Amino acid sequence: MAVSGFEGFEKRLELHFFGDDPVMDNLGLRVLDLKSLVHVLDAVQCTIVSAVGNRFFDAYVLSESSLFVYPTKIIIKTCGTTQLLKSIRPLLNYSAILGLSLCSCRYTRGSFIFPESQPFPHTSFEEEVVFIEQSIPSNLCHKKASVMPSKMTSHSWHVFTATDQAHLPPPFDHHEYTVEVCMTELDPVLALKFFQPPGGGNNGDIAGKEMTKLTGICDINPKATICDFAFDPCGYSMNGIDNDRYSTIHVTPEDGFSYASFECNGSIFDDDDNVAEVLRKVVKVFRPGTVSVSTTCTSNELCARAARALEPLGLKCRSFSVGEFPAAGKVIYQTFTGRRK
Repeated sequence: MAVSGFEGFEKRLELHFFGDDPVMDNLGLRVLDLKSLVHVLDAVQCTIVSAVGNRFFDAYVLSESSLFVYPTKIIIKTCGTTQLLKSIRPLLNYSAILGLSLCSCRYTRGSFIFPESQPFPHTSFEEEVVFIEQSIPSNLCHKKASVMPSKMTSHSWHVFTATDQAHLPPPFDHHEYTVEVCMTELDPVLALKFFQPPGGGNNGDIAGKEMTKLTGICDINPKATICDFAFDPCGYSMNGIDNDRYSTIHVTPEDGFSYASFECNGSIFDDDDNVAEVLRKVVKVFRPGTVSVSTTCTSNELCARAARALEPLGLKCRSFSVGEFPAAGKVIYQTFTGRRK
């Protein structure tokens, strides 16, 4: 817990692996048992509070955000003062036992609200990059680190990628995308829905389901199986799984440093209006004063849809930056604020 308040902005790590054993490729990282995952998360300083899975992947709600485990891909998002990058070395040790080798790494985050409260190695982006480079194998030699700016000094997007070009993973075959949305200055009335009533007495699972229904989060993707959790006295997390697609929401509703995030993946071959409709639903749940959207894909049109989706909701695109990254492709970072600003 930061001294000034809870740090909502997440750190996100995505690792891709390859292996020669076709049997192992079917399950891969999913064979890691709970004890092994707990060992990894102990290094990060967070715990598992709920889980759900299907035939494609497993999704875990953490005490600080989320963990997704696919056969050859793992994604960890953590907020607060967690030490996310300390998960890399134990994950590489476990993957080696399974006959898997790392072929790409991607690390992203926004600008911390309370940067002075972050512990090593998250004290600066430069320190984070050095730590990652010292943790990953030398064959990931195609690397890039960049801070993507916006016209708002409080918002920027930090990206580091590294890859072994000989083993580019399937998700980077030019049709999949990842959208990461960060929202601040949440509508105070809507934010109150993420507080548990005094003396309510419900556990995190039951209270989480109530918040999912009360806020309309259940309607963002009605097809998804939702695993949700409410924290005491406030805060909320959910993971949604829909075939091989995931979505996740995390909320820090306290006034003065309110924050919510949304993330999902998909294909550029989906319905043209799918991304726009999802973003509209998400923003209506929170009515934030400021929104940033980072889209990793090869489609400029996908990002244009984001702008078209948010402007009718009273948000105006204030800045737009583009970067090319090994193992990720194009990253487009947009910031939006209410027209009154």
